[in-house]
Parts: sequence; C-alpha cells; structure tokens
Amino acid sequence: MLYVVRFFDRPNCLHIREAQLPAHVQWLDQHRDTVLIPGSLRPDAGEAAIGGLWLVEAPSKAAIEQLLETDPFWTHGLRERYEIYFWSKAFPDRKVPV
Repeated sequence: MLYVVRFFDRPNCLHIREAQLPAHVQWLDQHRDTVLIPGSLRPDAGEAAIGGLWLVEAPSKAAIEQLLETDPFWTHGLRERYEIYFWSKAFPDRKVPV
C-alpha cells in the first residue's frame, strides 16, 4: 500500500538537521525500496527546511512508524511529530519519474 508521511521539525533545530543530514541520507538510501520518494519541505526555495514529505510503500502504518523511528533525524530529536496518510493513487498502474 502507498502512504504519504508528513514530518514537522522542532523549531530552532536546524543544527540537528545539518549534523545528521549525511546519516539521514544514507539511512534513506538503505530503505529506498520502502521510502520511494523522500524530500524536505521549505517555505520557499532557498529557505531552511521545516520538515519533510515521503511517499512510502509499506504493508501498514505500524510498519512505517517502526521504520521511521530508526531514522537519524528521529533518533537525534529533529522531528517534532509526523502524520501518516493512506494515499489512494488515481492511476495505480501508471509509473512516472519524479
């Protein structure tokens, strides 16, 4: 099943993001079969990230929670909270590059 995960970073924690970014990117690469499209969210291009958005393929929300809680951004306290939504893709058979 496909899900969208929206992350909210803790305020004033850009230093955690910067310090953990290499480990976070490596973690994402290790889980690329599950976290299909990850990325940061910013108020505008060139501004500091305030959270993230992932497109995830997983059997359940519980499986996603278990996985994301091993992400260095989570374990080092950058993330304040997250929301997980089931995503009902309009054209399930259509694959598109991003």
